[in-house]
Amino acid sequence: MDWNQVLDAGDVDAGEINVVIEIPKGSNNKVEWNRKLKVFEIDRIEPSTFPKPTNYGFIPQTLDEDGDELDALVLTNDPLPMNTFLKVRALGVMKFTDDGEVDDKILCVPADDRDSGDAIKTLKDVPAQLLKQIEYHFNHYKDLKKPGSTKVEYWGDAEEAKAVIRESQIRWKNQ
Repeated sequence: MDWNQVLDAGDVDAGEINVVIEIPKGSNNKVEWNRKLKVFEIDRIEPSTFPKPTNYGFIPQTLDEDGDELDALVLTNDPLPMNTFLKVRALGVMKFTDDGEVDDKILCVPADDRDSGDAIKTLKDVPAQLLKQIEYHFNHYKDLKKPGSTKVEYWGDAEEAKAVIRESQIRWKNQ
């Protein structure tokens, strides 16, 4: 199945976005959607000391400045299964560079999260310690191979996240 044919980014203006899960929370497998082959591919195995602190996926029919679909970090207590999709609400954007390229990450929660009672509504509702853990992960997960090649610049709010998604949708349409 080609996720970019089946789904679009969702209703970005209303804040309900589609995300396809590539990597479950806690995994150290770096799985990526291969757009040309229309399959998930293991890009690399990360050190077991750096499991993903969140579920990791992409927003269909978007392209970030690095040429890949726009990344999404989905906050849940438990891992979400790979090769599934869900509707999420964007909380904000982690402005991020990887080897000098913009590689932003949209931080989000499930649109219907009965486990938390939909407790997280904005970026300010995310525990500060969790944001620090996410930053630490992304600032250091490549240290064994390419020290200093990644950098979390800052966290932007939901409106900035929506603007990043819209820009990525335009890039997708213009490819």
